[in-house]
Amino acid sequence: MQAFLATHLTTPSSHRRQSKEMAIAISQEAFDAMVQENMEDLGMDADEALADAVEALTLQGADLSGIIKRVPGEAAAAEVSPVVRVLDELKASHSACGGSGQDLNGLVSLIDELCGLCCSGEGSENAAIVVRNGGVEALVALCGSAGVAQDRLLASALKALSSVLRDVGSTEKFRQSEGPKIVMDILKGGSESSDLLDAGFSVVAAGSAGNEVVKESFMDLKVDELILHVMREKSKTNVQSLYDAIRVLLTPDDNRVVASQVYGYSRRFAEIGIGEVLVSALREQVAPSSLPSACAALKSIAVNDEICRSISEIGGIDVLLQCIDEAGEQKNKIIAKSCCSLLSKLAASDANKSAIIQRGGFDRFLKLASRFSEDPSIVQEVMSMVTVLTLRSPENAERAMGVGYGTLAIQAMQRFPSSGQTQKQACLMIRNLVVRNPKNRIILLNDGAEKLIRKAKVMHGSCKDAASSALRDLGLDNYNA
Repeated sequence: MQAFLATHLTTPSSHRRQSKEMAIAISQEAFDAMVQENMEDLGMDADEALADAVEALTLQGADLSGIIKRVPGEAAAAEVSPVVRVLDELKASHSACGGSGQDLNGLVSLIDELCGLCCSGEGSENAAIVVRNGGVEALVALCGSAGVAQDRLLASALKALSSVLRDVGSTEKFRQSEGPKIVMDILKGGSESSDLLDAGFSVVAAGSAGNEVVKESFMDLKVDELILHVMREKSKTNVQSLYDAIRVLLTPDDNRVVASQVYGYSRRFAEIGIGEVLVSALREQVAPSSLPSACAALKSIAVNDEICRSISEIGGIDVLLQCIDEAGEQKNKIIAKSCCSLLSKLAASDANKSAIIQRGGFDRFLKLASRFSEDPSIVQEVMSMVTVLTLRSPENAERAMGVGYGTLAIQAMQRFPSSGQTQKQACLMIRNLVVRNPKNRIILLNDGAEKLIRKAKVMHGSCKDAASSALRDLGLDNYNA
């Protein structure tokens, strides 16, 4: 067994940067040979041989994603994996396609079937099988050879491609197949099809996730300018994946990279006016289902004080406060959280703090919290915003106490004792309310804050630092106890 593992397990150089615990590559042929060896040399029955191979390879750190766990032989040949069958048929049909309507319909049907298999309950494993068996390269090649006028075929192929791009291994194959350029050429084709745009930007998002090099490829191809063009020219078209693409492109999520370039990308997006277009979209065109994605996209652009202030100057704060009011009235939890999260980011600018408070922010947030009083996630978002608004501002802390945020903190800690995040956020808000306001300390201590904070500190390890800081700023000597 050890000799087999030494012979057949390898660590590709392309994977060596991914993590300290490097995945070891193994082929389907090597896996089948190991199962066969277990049966022939060690006398195991089929099921035992298969289970032993999986266990031994897993312990050795082998990457078994995309490996079909089967017993080799006649039974295996008869039971071809559905995803492999469809993929093989797709490759053959693409090679033989003469461009007729019947040929194209057959291709689209196969692509849609493949996509369905990768989006099903076993989608993750099926997607890994597709990647291991050349599916990424096949789909990219199909997209590259199809004409721009073949909207339906391209939309299906792009949708299938986005469903299999799930890790660095698959996105690297996408990059090496010139996927970014091919997708950009399709999106630049000027198609009026919203389905094609949605599928194309889904691939931009999926291909860029966790892969700094793919992000760089898209940015070199000026995806930011394309996004701006589409948002301006197709303002009435609801393309949610476009917002997802912005968020992913501007998220530093590649753990192989020490210093990400996405901060610079965010500045580029802001400089060419994408922030302004997003604010306009939030104000006028975004469908409720896409509003959280649009908020996340704008949040990813707001990376410094200058950009945060510019978003406020073009009406971003007014739009978000209105959205928060409407979300509260409609009891739309998802939109409320998204808008609060974005507003917290914008409130990092001191100038924006004043603008939010002048527009009645404290009263509006408290009203939102009362409407979702049984939902700790919304109460957390409200307390998070108030924590930002009162940071380094005793005046704002005094106002917040005056309208009832001290009471909100006490009630949240009493009502949601098992929610560590709620307890932590309450501690953080209490700290900002009292650190430069001695009168607020007395009020909160009289309301029982000390007992609640100490209880949270004992119950939730994640609260330890925040609770100790809150106790210290409340003026208690034994805050580390």
